[in-house]
This record gives sequence, structure tokens and C-alpha cells, in this order.
Amino acid sequence: MGKVLVFAEKPSVGKDIARVLKCTQKQNGFFEGPKYVVTWAMGHLVGLSDPEAYGNQYKTWSMETLPMLPERMKLTVLKGTGKQFQIVKSLMLRKDIDEIIIATDAGREGELVARWTIDKVGVKKPIKRLWISSVTDKAISEGFKNLKPGKDYENLYKAAVCRAEGDWLVGLNVTRALTCKFNAQLSAGRVQSATLAMIVAREEAIKNFQPKPYFTLSAKCKGIQLAYKGKKGDRFFDEKQIDTLIGKLEGSKAQVTEYKETSKKQYAPALYDLTELQRDANKRFGFSPKETLSVMQRLYENYKVLTYPRTDSRFLSEDIVPTLKERINAIAIGPYKIGAREVLKNGIKSSKHFVDNSKVSDHHAIIPTEESPDLSKLNSDERKIYDLVVKRFLSVLLPPMVYNEGVLEVSSEGECFVAKGKKVIEPGWKILYEIEADEDEDEVVQSLPEVKKGETVVLEQFFKTKQMTKAPSRFTEATLLSAMEKPHQYVEVDQKAAKTLGETGGIGTVATRADIIEKLYNMFYIEKSGKEIVPTSKGKQLIELVPVDLKSPLLTAEWEMALEQISKGKQDPKAFMKKIRVYSEELVQSVKGSGEKYIHDNLTGKRCPECNKLMLEVKGKHGKLYVCQDRNCGYRENISRFTQTRCPNCHKKLELRGEGEGQIYVCTTCTFREKLSVFNKKYRSESKKVDKKSVQKYLKEQTKKEEGNFAFAEAFAKLNK
Repeated sequence: MGKVLVFAEKPSVGKDIARVLKCTQKQNGFFEGPKYVVTWAMGHLVGLSDPEAYGNQYKTWSMETLPMLPERMKLTVLKGTGKQFQIVKSLMLRKDIDEIIIATDAGREGELVARWTIDKVGVKKPIKRLWISSVTDKAISEGFKNLKPGKDYENLYKAAVCRAEGDWLVGLNVTRALTCKFNAQLSAGRVQSATLAMIVAREEAIKNFQPKPYFTLSAKCKGIQLAYKGKKGDRFFDEKQIDTLIGKLEGSKAQVTEYKETSKKQYAPALYDLTELQRDANKRFGFSPKETLSVMQRLYENYKVLTYPRTDSRFLSEDIVPTLKERINAIAIGPYKIGAREVLKNGIKSSKHFVDNSKVSDHHAIIPTEESPDLSKLNSDERKIYDLVVKRFLSVLLPPMVYNEGVLEVSSEGECFVAKGKKVIEPGWKILYEIEADEDEDEVVQSLPEVKKGETVVLEQFFKTKQMTKAPSRFTEATLLSAMEKPHQYVEVDQKAAKTLGETGGIGTVATRADIIEKLYNMFYIEKSGKEIVPTSKGKQLIELVPVDLKSPLLTAEWEMALEQISKGKQDPKAFMKKIRVYSEELVQSVKGSGEKYIHDNLTGKRCPECNKLMLEVKGKHGKLYVCQDRNCGYRENISRFTQTRCPNCHKKLELRGEGEGQIYVCTTCTFREKLSVFNKKYRSESKKVDKKSVQKYLKEQTKKEEGNFAFAEAFAKLNK
């Protein structure tokens, strides 16, 4: 009897599977055992060939060779993966290998990693599929007991191929067309262009916004503040109106028209999918979406303490419920012990608030695995992400917060004033977050006086407050993720388009959004100003040059809808690709016929050492650099690096310029300039003396109060070293 080849996506997962399957013979690029041989890819081993593979005419970028529409797309072994590909190929073709088990990531892209490799090798052996959401020993063992037939996932593979080939045809054709037409290094694509268009549109809205003054009115009564509630809203844009109203109300008596107290429940927010986790990590810790995904990947693959990260579901399926007790026992350590005990004491009850089969597609929400973590092995970033996931997991299993909401409404001279009060009866899941401020809550919590309906009261004092209407906020990485997920809330579309965007999950997928944002930075289309994202001149100009429908979120939403249908076998992939080819041709013709111009407004007087052309100064994510304006040259040179070090004069962040011993800190706000070596000696060595015992006592008290707050625990640990 022959052996079975197991093909994982990465070496770390391959090693875990090999251990579970008792493949103890370590070879070059694989493990072997009595029944199984386990090998792996390194992400993609195989990808679509570059245009040059279809003929020498494509080696030079020119309008004459566009559009590029190969009849059949070719596959190539990717640079840097040739050695591992040859190992995988030899194993797949081995005569004693009778069957292949695909054990790559359980999703569309994971399917593509495996199937493209199998296609490139040209092997025709039976295929089975391992489909798991975590890589713990238990999950792997269970998965191998429940292997699926490979044919169940053929439509998923077809959808993945359509996505890849479609992006190649559209992206490369429009990128070459724009670059050749305007002689500048420009790139476009259905997802990145739609994302950039939203950022540019937001910037235009801010630029064109004209602030207007308005006034609000409040009154004091029985020691509490009541807000004016008019029939046409609570804002006055005419100051005379509000002054007249105050004159009318002063000295008048008011009557309590309503006073009621209602018992309410507030359930914990839904479990994390990747986008929600990336949003929270950006808001709380300033992590970029790419950084969050990278940390999550380590917690999933290396530590095996969290489930599969690239999920778009915030719910669990029914089959996960029996495993919850084991997961809770695994996390009942350190700062989570109290919460875990509370859950086990109350009993685990399946609830529609976190269990819903209809809202789980390929993968359920991100939750802890049955593997108990060694928290001391996690670095600071890993602890922060792990903490977010575990607390959210425990919170949905704890009872809701129960509170009484009081509403007091008084009327005077036909005008209405309202106050709300809130009294927590049972904190429920909120016990996990006692020390954290809820940024999303916008409530004025006050205790209402005891009054009766119909009672006469006096409005003692009136407060007129002048405010200005505010322009829309610039996107941060957190709010941009929200916009990519629900673009219909940020762009003007008709009702039908809004429905399509809502159903398809917006622009891109949970797996690709982080990469799209990074690409916009790397192409210098956007830059950061503090936490805010600002489009560059290049980004703004590109949006003017890109064909209209390519920058609409509706295009990518329609693609995703079609790909979803293909993955379910409900749409013909050939018909989809035929439309994409026609569309690619239309895009090229649109760019060819454009009368627009592109202007480099960041040209410097510095010449490129390679081709002697003037260079551009650009601001990347990590610093400033010179880039040759000639796209064929591609020369780059660092100018400065952004740092976290603060200026001793104005406390703004400093830039680090120069190389080696000549490095200097420069403040772009004030005149501060100082050599790196001098700065370190002058400012960093002058640590202020502190009373160590007092600090220890304070940190000890705070750590007790704030169990689970790692910032205090880490500070205390450092001080005790």
C-alpha cells in the first residue's frame, strides 16, 4: 500500500501536522512517516506569469502592445521558491505516493496555493481536503478524521483562479496604459483605486467644507442638566432665535411631562472577525492592519492559541459550542482567571448573540483554541492582541449588563427639555472592562432626581453654547477599514448598489485589505499625518486619470458577488472571464483617449546618480526618500527616517537624517538639530531620579486595581529588575 502526501501552506504548519501524524524522519523540505509524507509551500510557490512570458513585444512598455489579452494564462514558479517547488514536485510524482491531501489555509487563497502547484507539476492523483480553523494537535487530529473529498472544493478553486486572472488582466493593462500615457510610475486596480478614491473624496469634502456657527441650549433643574429638544432639532443657526427663546422661558415654570425608568440589557459586542480586530488594534494601540494580521498569524500558527485569522464572520457555528468549556479552561490563567471562573459558574449557554450557522461561511469568528498559553513567551504586541480576543470571547459568554435608564422630560411655554440618567444594576460582561474607557459610548451619565409626572419645577439657569459645524474627519487606518467593509455608507450610490455593496462585504476581503492599504503607502498615493491618512498630490492626480468605473466600489462588489456564485457552482467562470477581457480592453481605450496631464509637483534639484534626471522627493510610511522620476531607472535614496523620539524644545517627533557617524536628529517644526551621538549623551543619559519605593507601592496598588492591564504589570516588572 502506497503513502499519502500532505501539502501544507507553510513550514511551521507542516511541522505541526508531521508531529501529529508521527512523521519523524526529517528530510530536506519534508517529513516522512510510515503512512504519511508531509511537505509545504512557502505561501505561493506558483503564480501567474509576467507579461514578458507571452512574447518579446511585452518586454518594453508601450501603448502599441495594449491591451494584453493572452488566450490561456500561464503559470510560473515564483522567484525564491524554486528549491522548495522542486522538492514538492518530486514528492507529488513519487511512485509510492497514491493520494494528496491539501492542508493549506482553509480559504479561497489557500485553495489556490495548493491547486496551482498541483497544476504546474501536472500530477493527476486523488485529492482530499483538510479543512480546519486552528492548528492545535486536537484540531489537526479531528480534521484528519473528517477529511473532505477534493472535488467539493473545485468550484472554490475556479473562483480563486477567476479572481487572480481578472486582477492580472485589469490591473496590468490599466497600470501599463497609465504609466505609458503619462510617463510616470502609476498603478491602478479595482480594489486599490476604489479605496484611494474614497480617501481623495473625503479630502475634497474637507477642503470644500465651510464651517457655520450654531448654538445649543441647556437648562439646569434640581441640580441636573437638561438639553433643549426642539421640533426642528436642537441646533439654532440664528442667534436671535435662541436669545428670543431664552427671554420667553426665563422666570417661567415648567411641568414634568414624562418621567420613566426602564430596565435594559446591553449585550457584549459580537466576537472578532479580522477587520473588527484590526480596527480595534488600530484605535487602541496604533497598530496598522498589516501589523495586526502579522501578530494574529503568529498567535495562530506559532503559538496555536487563537483560531484562523482571515475570517469575515463574527459568529460561531453550533458544532463549536461543545468545545467552549475546554477553551475556557485553557484560558483560565493570569488576568483571565476571574472571568473564566465566572463563565463556568454561570454555565455555558448557546445564544443567538454569538451562535448562528447562517452567519458562518468558511470560518467562524476568532476565538481562543484549547491550547493553554504561556503568557510569558508572548511579546508585548502579541499580549495586546491575545488580550483583545480573549476578553471579547469571555464577554459574549458572560451575562449582559443590566441597567435602569431614566428619562426626564419637562415642558415650559410649549418648549421641551430632556435629561437621561443611567444606573447600573448588574455589570455583567462589563466587569472585564472596568478599567477601560469605552470610546464608542457617547452618554452623559447623571443621576436623575425623583419627581412625578405633572409636578411643577423651575428651570433655574439657561446656558447658550456656541459651536461650529465640523468637517468630516480624515480617515485613520481604523475608519478606512470600516469604509472598505461598508463603502455604501461613505459614497453616494443608489439603493440597488447599496444593497449589493452591503451583501458582498464591500471592497476587498478580510485577507487583502491590509495589503491594499500598504500598497497605497508604498506607491506614495497616501501618507500619514499623525494618525490621519492624507492623499498625496500623486494620489489625487491618479484618481483624476483613472477611468470612472474602476474607482467605484460597486465594481469590486459585483466581482465578489460573481466570485461567490462561481464558488458555489451557480455561475459559469468562462462567462465571467469573457466579461473581464472585454472590460480590460475598454479600460485601455479609455486611458488612450484621455486628454488629462500628469504633473510632478515634488520635483527636486537633485540629480539621479544612475541616469542624471531630476529626482522626486516622496514621503513614505517610514520616512522621506528621493526617487528617480524615470520609471525605467527606479533609483531610490533615503533622506530621513521618522522616529518616536521627541524634540526637547517643542516635543514634536524628530526625523533622523544621514548615515553612520554623521546621523543627526532634525525637528521639522522648530530649529532643533543635534548629532545622534550628542543627543543620546545629552538627553537620554539624564534619567530623572525617582523614589523607587513610592513608585513600587503605586504600581502595586494599580496592578491590583487593574488586573489584566499589561502596561502596569510590565512597568512594575521592569522596576523590580
